[in-house]
Amino acid sequence: MSTPIALSRTAERERPVVSAELGAEIARIVTAALAEDVGSGDATSRAIIPSTTMCVATVVARADGVVAGLELVDSVFETIPGAVSATRLVEDGAHVRAGAALTRLEGPATTILTGERTALNFLSHLSGIATLTRAYVECTSGQKATILDTRKTTPGMRHSEKFAVRCGGGHNHRLGLYDAVLIKDNHLLLSGTLEEAVSRARERTSLEITVEAESLAEVSQALAAGADRILLDNMTVPMLRECVSLVEGRVPLEASGGVTLETVGEIASTGVDFISVGSLTHSAPALDVSLEVTA
Repeated sequence: MSTPIALSRTAERERPVVSAELGAEIARIVTAALAEDVGSGDATSRAIIPSTTMCVATVVARADGVVAGLELVDSVFETIPGAVSATRLVEDGAHVRAGAALTRLEGPATTILTGERTALNFLSHLSGIATLTRAYVECTSGQKATILDTRKTTPGMRHSEKFAVRCGGGHNHRLGLYDAVLIKDNHLLLSGTLEEAVSRARERTSLEITVEAESLAEVSQALAAGADRILLDNMTVPMLRECVSLVEGRVPLEASGGVTLETVGEIASTGVDFISVGSLTHSAPALDVSLEVTA
């Protein structure tokens, strides 16, 4: 059984903005998800419920958590023919308690039941990401470290999952390979020395250049090469403290690798600027949500 994640009521964040890229992704993945689930139609609802039957239903949280994904719930019921009215009772980014009503749906019963599972799948997954992110943010309260996500996202859902991270109070790392340079060990094996790699990158792009380091020696090399940021990969807490002391604030430092809720507070206490956590998106447990017909 998973351990409940404690969340404070004071951890509310400003609702993240829905970008044009996110809007386009939502339209695409909702259309694909409905095609996958509905196919030629909801056989059960068609067989036993008259098409003229109207109903009211409420989407409810069955556990404490942070909500994310209401944009996708709206999109599901806008995409299915049937004129369902969806009224949000909270907004993305809200911390809710078990039993809280999230969205009220009104319209043809067959349409509401047809979209139920698709809407709940998106909402539970993204709310799980937001809830886990909020827990990491809470664990680093009072420290300067910023919690970041990574590129370890579900293919095709990157903007949605990174939106959920923002709903939880975290921040986004690079969106893809195109918006920042991150020089890792495999790059160096194929391109020469670290100094050569940074110099070559500096000549060819104006993007921020981050260098991955696994030792104090590599941190020193990255500093000497002129890196804009240094990623401290899988280092122990004592090593992180040494790196912070060595760098003395000359460039931002990012801790990464094996970060858990049990260790993130101590990692933050070392004085690093960023902590990137892949599990925010690749391992977050779904938040339990349900749809209840109320009338």
